[in-house]
Formats: sequence, C-alpha cells, structure tokens
Amino acid sequence: MLVLPGVYENWRFLEPICRRLRDHGHAVHVVARFGLNRGSVPDMADLAAQALADRDLVGVVVVAHSKGGLIGKSLMGRADVGDRILGMVTVNTPFSGSPYARLLPLRSVRAFLPDDEVITALDAQRADNARIVSVATGFDPHLPSGSRLPGARNVRLDTPGHFRSLADPELVPLLLRELDRLGGRGAS
Repeated sequence: MLVLPGVYENWRFLEPICRRLRDHGHAVHVVARFGLNRGSVPDMADLAAQALADRDLVGVVVVAHSKGGLIGKSLMGRADVGDRILGMVTVNTPFSGSPYARLLPLRSVRAFLPDDEVITALDAQRADNARIVSVATGFDPHLPSGSRLPGARNVRLDTPGHFRSLADPELVPLLLRELDRLGGRGAS
C-alpha cells in the first residue's frame, strides 16, 4: 500500500492509520520526499512514481487523503506506473475542486479551483474510476461539492469534517475491507 497525504500534510499526519493498517498485515509505503506536499499534483505524482519504481512495488493499493487522491488518480493514469496500482481508497478528495480555493492566495491551494487544468484533466480521465473508492463525509467545509466521483465506489462516513473523518471509528475497518476487496494484501 502506498499512502499519499493531503496538501500541507506529511506522511506522519496519516501515521495513526498507517500503524493500524500495518498491524493488520498490510505493507505500508510512504513518499518521505513529499515533505508537506506543497508541490503541484504532477510534480508530486512524479515523486510517487519514482518511489514505486525505486522500490519495485507492484500490486499496490493507494490510500490517500484529500490532495493525495488527486496524486493517486494521476498515478493510475500514467503508462510508466499505472499497471503497478490495483486501485485506490481516498478520503475527502477534491475530485471536482473547491470554490473556496479562490479565497487563499497560495499556489498550492489555488490548484484546487474547479476550472484548474489539472482538476479538469483528471476529471476527463475516467477509465480508472471503477478502481477507486471515494470515501467522503456528509459535510466537508473545505469541499462544498463533496468528493463524489462518477463511476467510482462512493462511500459516506457519518463523521463531519475534512480532517475529523480520519478519526472516524468506521474508517479503518472500511479501509481494511476495501484493501482486501481490491486485492491489496501487501505490496512488495
């Protein structure tokens, strides 16, 4: 499994989830070079692709939060690494962007505008949607249009919020079920 955090998150932000998944027998891989994940989606996808190749990982299921899901979807569509990935489970990913991105004058956040070229290109890349599980909360203050992805398996958590969802007691059991369903018992 390859874990991809959201913007301004490093992999340690997802460490409690990583630890629980590892305790259930899943090999967990991270991309330490992401730092705080402030680079563009294509640049971060390049780093993740390099990590997959360097470690010769195959049979990978991506587990991602927020922007990490955009990076994961980008990876799935790449000819150089897409066949290494079985699927992805993502939590609160802005697949259709967020109009609130206009409110912050930071390039790393403005990339989430609904009409951003990366967002629109990923929206048009639908061939992999059936291999994606999009987990979303009923209310996400950062993503007013939600995280629904056409053609994907869309699952809703009861816990509201963009970050609180990561502590929802149903999340790890859901991740374990989806990892097993997608065939991601461990990437090596």
